[in-house]
Amino acid sequence: MTNVVPDQSTTPPTSLPAVFQRYQESIDSALRDRLSDSTSFLYSILRYAMGWSDESGAPVSAPQGKALRPTLCLLTCEAVCGEYKRALPPATSLELIHNFSLIHDDIQDRDEYRRHRPTVWKVWGEPIALTAGNVMRIVADTSIEGQRGDSVSAVDMVTVNRVLTEASLEMIEGQYLDVAFEGRSDIGMKSYLDMISRKTGALIRTPMHVGAIMGTDDSEVIESFRECGRSLGYVFQIRDDVLGIWSQEKTTGKPVGADIRRKKNSLPIVHAMSQADGTKKRILDGIYAQETVEDTDVDAVLDIMDTLGTEAYANSLAAEHCDRALERLAGVELPSGARADIEELVTFLLVREH
Repeated sequence: MTNVVPDQSTTPPTSLPAVFQRYQESIDSALRDRLSDSTSFLYSILRYAMGWSDESGAPVSAPQGKALRPTLCLLTCEAVCGEYKRALPPATSLELIHNFSLIHDDIQDRDEYRRHRPTVWKVWGEPIALTAGNVMRIVADTSIEGQRGDSVSAVDMVTVNRVLTEASLEMIEGQYLDVAFEGRSDIGMKSYLDMISRKTGALIRTPMHVGAIMGTDDSEVIESFRECGRSLGYVFQIRDDVLGIWSQEKTTGKPVGADIRRKKNSLPIVHAMSQADGTKKRILDGIYAQETVEDTDVDAVLDIMDTLGTEAYANSLAAEHCDRALERLAGVELPSGARADIEELVTFLLVREH
């Protein structure tokens, strides 16, 4: 396979690519419009989840998400010579679906902090957080209504609605598998990759798929972007898994070895379990059989991963999928600026630190 990923021997860029700034104002404005209801207490919670307000509802400047999914959607639409604002309603919906999933995931994973702030369930309790997440998902559905009256065919809108619904279902199926895998030591790489293709991949693939639908009628181009997004989903989640083991707390808000403490079957754990034998395998099995993972256990697992070359394997697999993502678009005619933007964004996802 031809390596189309930039040379990693030099220090790669880890700051957000400029393309995120290009669409930020439009995305932020559309999201705030969808969550502007001032009469509902639940909407105040949703604005807290987005990082716009504090627990009392007062505006704050708090850490927010990168808006990766709507950015991918708008960039794709523009790359295929479409007007990116035509894709803004589904792009907005995608970001709301993503945030709905975060609210619910935090409950299931018992995460008390996200983006360096207490999670919604930690502040308001599980029942309210569940309800708030459900409302976020419903608002995501209504966001598509913003497309009415625009120069978009009814067929395209039906297709986009179907694609978004199917992606939501896939994501929820993947989350179920992720939770079901926790604490088990018999998860193979095939099962792991199937899980992340659903949980994470669905909402990385779909923005590029939908963006292409909104920008062109060329079915081959649409399929190329869909498959690019599929590969990019693996890149994103594998990098997340690497950060979940070896990240620095100051960049992710989580301690080193966070996924080990949770006995989460991320790629590094699956790799270590499948490659370890003898004493190493007995140590891993013993740690994962315990109710609580202590600091010394985390250190032991990290040492085993080090001897097995787990981090290098994970980085190599992510780079392989990064190559595939870009190769999917090699035969698509794109403006040079658009291709450069896509390559920069894809490479960023491979090396990001947060």
